[in-house]
Amino acid sequence: MGTAEIDKINIEYKVNAPLDTEQIVSVYESSGIRRPTGDRDRIRKMFDHANLIVSAWDNGKLVGISRALADFSYCCYLSDLAVRSEYQRMGIGRALLRITKEQAGDQSMLLLLSAPEAMEYYPKMQFERVKNGFIINRLL
Repeated sequence: MGTAEIDKINIEYKVNAPLDTEQIVSVYESSGIRRPTGDRDRIRKMFDHANLIVSAWDNGKLVGISRALADFSYCCYLSDLAVRSEYQRMGIGRALLRITKEQAGDQSMLLLLSAPEAMEYYPKMQFERVKNGFIINRLL
């Protein structure tokens, strides 16, 4: 995408808008995020059971996703933040995070597990590194 095209972009953000599985997979695959995109049923289930999804659109094209699980009073777990590669470094990820936090509410913390390659990104977005976490990894 050239500079002139970038200048003309007007991104629309939506909260909990219906998303097509193929659009989601396309964003994931373009963004570089590692998700089970070969298993469309699993992708669909991931979105069916999330309760806070913020999406970014460029003239009807899905270009970014924030997918979270929230109780809207104490905790919001940000499971996915993905932006198509050609739309990265344009502030879309930052906007998706801001809207996600606004929707979760001031009483909620925003918590996430970062991919190794994104460890330097989140501190720039005002996230603090935590050392008091534990995980039981998925089997599949």
